[in-house]
Amino acid sequence: MKRFEERKHDLKNAKDRLKEALEEEANDLAVDGVLHRYEFTFELAWKTLKDYLEYLGVQLDTGSPREIIKESFAYHLIENGEIWIKMMLARNSLSHLYDEDNSRQIYNAIKNEYFAEIEKLVKFFEKNR
Repeated sequence: MKRFEERKHDLKNAKDRLKEALEEEANDLAVDGVLHRYEFTFELAWKTLKDYLEYLGVQLDTGSPREIIKESFAYHLIENGEIWIKMMLARNSLSHLYDEDNSRQIYNAIKNEYFAEIEKLVKFFEKNR
C-alpha cells in the first residue's frame, strides 16, 4: 500500500506539471514538453492502476499496460477503456519515432481528451484511499 500511496502522490504531481505545460502557447518547444510530460504521466497512471488492482487482490497475468487498462475498466477504476487504449498507443508511438504531424495529433488528443481522463483518475484515487 505504501508504494501505491507514493505513486498516487507522484501521479498527482505529474498531472499538475502536464497541466502547466498544456497552458503554454503551442509552439514547437511547448508541444515537445507536453509530449514528454505526457509519456511520464501515462507511465505513472498505468503503474498506479496496477498497484491499486494488486491492493484489491486482482491476480494479473502479465502486468502489461494493456492488461492493466482492461482490468481497470472491468473493475470500474476508469470509465472509458477505449480511450485509455488510445492513450497507451499514443504513448507507445511517441517512444519509437518522431513524426511532426503525428506528434501534433497526439498533442491535440492530450489537450482535448487524454488529460481529462488522467484528471478523472487522480480524482478517483483521491476519493478511494
